Amino acid sequence: MRKIKISVIGTSWITEAFLSAVVLNKGFILDAVLSRTRERGNDFAAKNGLTRTFTLLGDLCDSDTDCVYVASPNLLHYEQCKALLLSGKHIICEKPISVSLKEYSELVNIAQNNSLIFIEAIMYMHTPSRTALRQAVTKIGIIYSAHFDYSQLSSKYRALLQGKNPNIFNPSLKTGSLNDLGVYCVYPALDLFSYPEKITAKHHRISTGADGCGSSLFEYTDKLVTITYSKVGQSRGVSQIIGDKGTITIESISQLTGISLFDNKGRKTIISRDMTKTQLMGYEAQSFYNFITNPDKNNERLLECVKQAENVVRAMEEMRAGYSISISQ
Repeated sequence: MRKIKISVIGTSWITEAFLSAVVLNKGFILDAVLSRTRERGNDFAAKNGLTRTFTLLGDLCDSDTDCVYVASPNLLHYEQCKALLLSGKHIICEKPISVSLKEYSELVNIAQNNSLIFIEAIMYMHTPSRTALRQAVTKIGIIYSAHFDYSQLSSKYRALLQGKNPNIFNPSLKTGSLNDLGVYCVYPALDLFSYPEKITAKHHRISTGADGCGSSLFEYTDKLVTITYSKVGQSRGVSQIIGDKGTITIESISQLTGISLFDNKGRKTIISRDMTKTQLMGYEAQSFYNFITNPDKNNERLLECVKQAENVVRAMEEMRAGYSISISQ
């Protein structure tokens, strides 16, 4: 098995979660962390099995690490990914991989011109539940409507009510409800039904100027797909795909788990059960490894991921334009 060194940018819980999945693949060698402070970086490295700390992006670029997981604030994705790609590093970047179609296309071109991998860290595209869902969709007849929802009350909501401006609600950092949660709904809509003919988007703007929640209608010639998302309230429902011969329910749209198919008599077939976050992130880490180590065999899958991410960036850019959320470029 080919060994490749992997480093990370960011010291949040999501980086820890990704590293716990990476160690399941014996082909990865844990290398470095890029942190704003050496003390925090050293603590994170010691806790997670990394061997060194960088505090400057240029030092990481100049290192001999092979690939990087980017989990920095959204505002930094473009700058950091561009520098890393130009230095010859493969990248798996946390969602949203970009908030600008122009910037995303530029980064993809750099990667492809230098035979590098540049993909979004999105569980949907790599879990086997995606294949199971796509197969189930063919069994429920003509689909006229679907509703994908991801509404989860933010742990930072209390701070918001206290007059603070948490990062996740700070639009100058390119955050907000659509970028953080809505993206999980856009992926299945585009993957299952292609790009819509028309997108209509509405939102509720909170005190910081970010979108606290939002709703979008994807219009097709033969169906309507509704997307809802929120960081200021907690949903207790499920996502649904409704056909004339049955209905598919999805308990977790972000993890694509708890999927069931009901026929018109109410009989239930389980399509996908629960999986741990480590398992789910392990699938995307495995794909990343396969793309790097065996590009010829996995080229079709890679191009599918790159193209789907492009469609998602494009749709979300159109959704933001529809409700005039300001995203600093």
